[in-house]
Amino acid sequence: MSTDAFTVLAEPTRRRILDALREGDHSVNELVHGLGVSQPAVSKHLRVLREAGFVSCRVAARRRIYRLDPGPLRAVDGWLDPYRRLWNRHLDALQRHLDSQEQ
Repeated sequence: MSTDAFTVLAEPTRRRILDALREGDHSVNELVHGLGVSQPAVSKHLRVLREAGFVSCRVAARRRIYRLDPGPLRAVDGWLDPYRRLWNRHLDALQRHLDSQEQ
């Protein structure tokens, strides 16, 4: 993946497209109608998402159907994991402190 995942995900419309695709495969027109964004804008964002590996595309008759590819999201999740563990430790310590205050 040549494009940084965080750069791709920084754009709100791309995140909305990914959210829509999380629920299932969609054509460009379905995304346009569901998101209320122009067709050229949706196509531009889908191209960026496809080039970054976040989505794949197949042709069905005259339609392009897009599907979420979770691979790059796993990389983001891997990057976030140490921070998640840090917060979990802090939240666990807070819970222990609160429990000790009740006693």
